[in-house]
Amino acid sequence: MARMAKIELRDLEIAAAIGTYGPQDVVPDAHILDLTLTIAPELVQIRADDMALVFDYDPLIARIDQIACSQHYHTQEYLMTQIIAACITYSQITALDICIRKRPVLGNTGSLGVRMTLDAEDMAAFAQT
Repeated sequence: MARMAKIELRDLEIAAAIGTYGPQDVVPDAHILDLTLTIAPELVQIRADDMALVFDYDPLIARIDQIACSQHYHTQEYLMTQIIAACITYSQITALDICIRKRPVLGNTGSLGVRMTLDAEDMAAFAQT
């Protein structure tokens, strides 16, 4: 098995307004993002304690926050598509797994989400669309 490196972002509450709800509907109190980025192992197994040698994920997180807050979304899927598009702009990211979920779903319990996994080929195809 080839070496692989991943950056994992878990349980990030994003300030997104998603969906349209009626008076009897359960309105989510949180939208949660999980994001796993595959990057070159050389960006993790480094020879010195130097930020210039690693993938700086802070700008991507700031961009995700900006995307989430930029408009009202009707679907989690469209927000996810926008976040994927932001990830693809980073050449260091060779694959990703993303999940956006909302909670609660019913009776103040549960979470419901959408997940997508893209490998390098999928990301290249996505970039062409």
